[in-house]
Order: sequence, then structure tokens, then C-alpha cells
Amino acid sequence: MTEDGAVRLTAILEHDLDPIAVEKAVDGPEFGAVVVFTGKVRNHDGGQAVSALEYSAHPQAERFLRQVCAEVSTGSGLPVAATHRIGSLSIGDLAIVVAVAAPHRGEAFTVCAELVERIKHEVPIWKRQLFADGLSEWVNACG
Repeated sequence: MTEDGAVRLTAILEHDLDPIAVEKAVDGPEFGAVVVFTGKVRNHDGGQAVSALEYSAHPQAERFLRQVCAEVSTGSGLPVAATHRIGSLSIGDLAIVVAVAAPHRGEAFTVCAELVERIKHEVPIWKRQLFADGLSEWVNACG
């Protein structure tokens, strides 16, 4: 975990994520809006029943996470925080928690959405879906 500047928290964890801690990391009296996004493991994808997920990460994934957060924070001038799970996750478990604080809700929502998309596409964390029929597949594992 890290804390300095407007990137208040980044972590890749092998245990349950804490949305309250992520929200508190960015909160302050000058902000009228804090947007917290929680991404959960759902029980389906593409018409198939999903039974679980496994996330694995590049050894430098936390450095990439921090870099993406820093770029988004610098570009927006807003404090950000992000945590992501790795390991085996069950249906309903939190896979990612992202928070952004802003004086007004519009920019908080916009920056939070941008941060989630950038993490999904730029941080080397890979997802393997396990299906109810016993098959599995890697999701977006090739570039």
C-alpha cells in the first residue's frame, strides 16, 4: 500500500477488499462527492454459468496500478485509490475497488469510470473464468 500526493492507496491483495478503507483513503472535508466502484464476481458470462474466477498478476502489476492511478490523478487533479484482488474468488466476491473524490459528483463519476477502464486495460492482471460445466477460459489474456 502506498500513500502520497493524490494517489492515496494502491494495492494488489490476496485477501478480501475493503471498500470502506478505499473510500476513507480519498475522503476529505473539501469534497462533496466520493464515488466508489466495486466490481464483483458474477455468476454468468456470455450465456455460460460461471462458478468462480482466478486472478493472477505480473510481479510488477502493483507498479503499473500505481502508475495508472498517478496519471489519472494528475490529469484530473483529484485524489484516487484502487485495490484489486488476486487468487481464487467466489461468486459475489469483490475483484476491484476504486474510489475518487471531487468537489462535485459529475467529475467524480467521470474520473472513476476512466480509472476503472484504464486499470482493466493497462494493469497486467489476468482473469481465468471457471464455468459450471468444468471448463475454463482466460479472459483478454492476449494483448
